[in-house]
Amino acid sequence: MLRVGVLVSGGGTNLQAILDGMDNKTITNARVEVVISNNPGAYALERARNHGIAAECLSPKEFDDREAFNKALVEKIDSYCLDLIVLAGYLVKIPEIMIEKYRNKIINIHPSLIPSFCGVGYYGLKVHEAALERGVKLTGATVHFVDEGMDSGPILLQKAVEVKAGDTPQLLQKRVMEQAEWKILPQAINMIANGLSE
Repeated sequence: MLRVGVLVSGGGTNLQAILDGMDNKTITNARVEVVISNNPGAYALERARNHGIAAECLSPKEFDDREAFNKALVEKIDSYCLDLIVLAGYLVKIPEIMIEKYRNKIINIHPSLIPSFCGVGYYGLKVHEAALERGVKLTGATVHFVDEGMDSGPILLQKAVEVKAGDTPQLLQKRVMEQAEWKILPQAINMIANGLSE
């Protein structure tokens, strides 16, 4: 059984897609052990509690410096003996000590077709604003392994989504979530849990 930890900063819609995938058995051999957020008001923590999953808040603001936070985050992750860490809208830079320790065991969902609209500064609505500004006809989402760079690790899955005339960043964000993110993130976890990702 793959022991999964999910790191989130907001509402947790991708977390919900994972939980739904486990409930309806599109994800097998995996269990979410803990949901960790940097934001005490994140609705994702409530989603975790409603599912009987440990919900932890660890904010950089609670620590004297980033090094102390990084150490506490790694200790928290270690305490759950996780096999896979899923970044599902987690807006805190992952410390290098954690990337080193959990090499090829951390995945992220990004709301574009990497290498487009990714890297520093591209998160949330900013990604969709950039896609519309550039006039692309296709966008989508990418699940990739996390390395020391920003959105630069090996790609596991991608799914394209059509950009439609009259799209606003909000409309496009919703379509990318519904048609791509909520499908390929559970799929990637299932692949890893069942040894299909090699």
